[in-house]
Amino acid sequence: MICIVIPAYNEGKRITQVVKDLADLDLKIVVVDDGSSDHTSELLNQLPIIKVQHAINLGQGAALKTGTEVARSLGATIIAHYDADGQFTKEDLVKLIDELKNNNYDIVLGSRFLDVKSDIPKLKRMTLGLAKLFSKHVLQLNFTDPQNGLRVFRSDVLDKLSWKKDGFEHCSEILGLIKKQNLNYKELPITVNYDSYSTSKRVRPHVKMGFKMVVSKLFE
Repeated sequence: MICIVIPAYNEGKRITQVVKDLADLDLKIVVVDDGSSDHTSELLNQLPIIKVQHAINLGQGAALKTGTEVARSLGATIIAHYDADGQFTKEDLVKLIDELKNNNYDIVLGSRFLDVKSDIPKLKRMTLGLAKLFSKHVLQLNFTDPQNGLRVFRSDVLDKLSWKKDGFEHCSEILGLIKKQNLNYKELPITVNYDSYSTSKRVRPHVKMGFKMVVSKLFE
């Protein structure tokens, strides 16, 4: 069984369409409402998904952790992580799943910086570029897109991917675990759709995340 985990925090404007776009795929959908203050929770009650509720906002990493554990308890053999804001495409998700199923990989990661070029806004591209430099030269992680949240992995490697970070830092932590545990991985090109909605809420959290990562590295 394949299970897709979607963390959602105040995604009332997009979550219904995101779920509907995935409805024809043969997989289970787990959506974690991460303490939303809008109408996300009410919308989830009307959708054909497994809803998990956080009483307060804990962060994307924590929401993914909760949803991933639920997916494992349901018996999923393959687990995917997917965003709730409409940036990812169903076609790319299927491509990553097929790559994992048909080859000897533990995890397949999406990348905005391979063959397919996403139309990334200038400020976002700069932020991602700095994150990539930090990941490569400070964390010693040579991945092409260290902050991409679209990933698919086998559930039997989940114990080796036991990330602890509750916020956006979980992306880099997962890459560090892939390297530390010597997991067999592949990056595939994906297209990320940017619009005013999805970009308006992303820059500030990533700047804050970068600051946390620097401080953590200095005092580890």
